[in-house]
Amino acid sequence: MIAAALLAAAAPAATPAVTLSPIALFLQADIIVKAVMIGLLLASIWTWAIIVGFAGKLGRVNKRCEAFEQSFWQAKDMEAFYRDRGREDSPSADVLAAGITEWKRSTAQRNIDASGTRDRLVTAMSSAVAAAVDKLSDRLNILATIGSVAPFVGLFGTVWGIMRSFTAIAGEQNTSLAVVAPGIAEALFATAIGLFAAIPAVIAYNRLSHGVNRIEGRLSRFADGLYTTFSRELES
Repeated sequence: MIAAALLAAAAPAATPAVTLSPIALFLQADIIVKAVMIGLLLASIWTWAIIVGFAGKLGRVNKRCEAFEQSFWQAKDMEAFYRDRGREDSPSADVLAAGITEWKRSTAQRNIDASGTRDRLVTAMSSAVAAAVDKLSDRLNILATIGSVAPFVGLFGTVWGIMRSFTAIAGEQNTSLAVVAPGIAEALFATAIGLFAAIPAVIAYNRLSHGVNRIEGRLSRFADGLYTTFSRELES
């Protein structure tokens, strides 16, 4: 009994368990690493807000364009249709308005320059398509920025946390895993948050850019159809 008690007293104290939950890692982190984590979490929230809002916007714009174009091609009088629905909130309506406006200006003179009129119609409707696409893809650059920058910001937090861990090792002169693990864990947690913000941003940017390109293709085809209609009018 006495020998057992002496052995127990001589044994080193057990190392307390280190909590590696996300909240504990954040609370244990250095102020610089905390700032990095907070910034990346805010960027992630901003990313998801843009994704949800932009996806809904693309769906609404695509439906409005489809409904407007179907009604236009079924109409018998282009001028009457433009007076009734030419001011609708739709990129297709903007393209039609640009074409009609240029058509009226170019055909208001007695001597109509057919070649010049065609060139001006192409320029006017192409500009309307480009303006609609620029307006539609306004916030896509934010997703591209977050997707490219967030991993490096997380890496900065990781490097800073590992430097802090090495400083702790030098101060305590102890290389045991219990001393090194918390600092390295919180450092790697910063990288994980950076990837958590960057990966959805990159995926969403590619998918939403594809959606914008599809709408641009739809508007370009609509402009081509309008150009064909105006060209027939010039020939007649």
